[in-house]
Amino acid sequence: MGVTGPTGPVMDRDEVDRALARLGAEHEAIETSLLALQDHAGRRLLEGAELTGVTRERWAATEASITLLWTYFDAYTDALRSARDIRSRRRWSSREDLVELTELLNGDSVTVAGSATATANAPTLHGSPTKLSERYSLSTLVDRMNELYATSLDMVVAADAVWSALPARIDLLAAELQRTRRLAHSVGVRPGEHPAGDDLERITRILTKLREQVVSDPLAFWLAAEGSSAPGGGRPDTTVYDREARALDEVRREIDAVLTVRQDAEKRIVKLRDLLSRADRTLAEARTARGEVLAKIAATEVPVVSGPPTVLQEQVAAAAEYRRQAQWHRLSPLLESLEQKAEDELLRARESLTAVTAPLAVRAELRGRLDAYKAKVARHGFAEDALLVERYEKARRMLWSAPCDLRAAEQAVLRYQHAATELLGGPRVPGQGAPEDDRRGPGA
Repeated sequence: MGVTGPTGPVMDRDEVDRALARLGAEHEAIETSLLALQDHAGRRLLEGAELTGVTRERWAATEASITLLWTYFDAYTDALRSARDIRSRRRWSSREDLVELTELLNGDSVTVAGSATATANAPTLHGSPTKLSERYSLSTLVDRMNELYATSLDMVVAADAVWSALPARIDLLAAELQRTRRLAHSVGVRPGEHPAGDDLERITRILTKLREQVVSDPLAFWLAAEGSSAPGGGRPDTTVYDREARALDEVRREIDAVLTVRQDAEKRIVKLRDLLSRADRTLAEARTARGEVLAKIAATEVPVVSGPPTVLQEQVAAAAEYRRQAQWHRLSPLLESLEQKAEDELLRARESLTAVTAPLAVRAELRGRLDAYKAKVARHGFAEDALLVERYEKARRMLWSAPCDLRAAEQAVLRYQHAATELLGGPRVPGQGAPEDDRRGPGA
């Protein structure tokens, strides 16, 4: 390269051939990319869609960029064809040919009409007004085409990714929603009557609006990947979809619970009635026992026994009516509440019976203890001991008379127990002192 031209050293024949080969490969790669972009499914969808919002704005700029891309490519093609024509004039290019080729391949030799630049909303140099034409070198033109291609492909790929992911998923969720609504209606879960019915209406409205927005403005649901320079780097934003899918799952679980109620409602109502019947019988037994205690036990406070659980009986009747009218959504929470209340009522009745019959249990324990010591004394041959016979008869009269003074009867049993223990040579009865004089009376 001993000679120079306006663009610097003049290329020799080998350099020209290598440059033409490189430019030809770039031309082929660019053409392949542009044709792929032209046939991209996302681009065809964008052309035919009624767009709104940010997608409409970006698509208007992208369409202009694609138009400018083809303009640049046509200019690039013409320049490359001209260079090949000059190189093919003769086998050994003259100096004039090499100077011309150097200018064409390295200089600002490609002219692009200014109207095309304006169409693509491309910024002008230094803020100057749009020129009638712009001149570029082939390398600069390739850089511009790569830049426009990357931004155009990024927009097309992002929109296509959203359209490929969200509408189909929304349609599947909407189909599941319709099945759930029919199922809910069959068990009485309707808007205005049950919270789950209201939730289904809300989910329906949101999914309908969401699908419309996704179709018309897909880029509003695109999350670009931070720090990614690759076209289409990012993912669809499924936040709203995921939230409504979870809400539908919750409604479905609630409806499944209602269905379960429908299947075993009769069994659960029968069990409730049995629990309340047992509680009623236990309370009746406690009331009878209370009368017996008051008649047979003296100087004892006996707790009052409440009446039967009429409120719960009425609620069980209401549950049976809900079942008859197939109002499963009302029956479900009522049964859950009643089952716990019935268990509590039976427990309360049993505690009442235990509290009422406590004095009778104490009397029975004293009777058993007295007879046990009498049998023990008899085994040791002291059944006819005068003191033991006297104390036994006194305690027995107290325990088998009505009303029975439990405190006095207990003291009598302890005196007999103490005397028997001393006679048998055993240890003292815990808590007892010396034998008391029988003349002091049973109430001492």
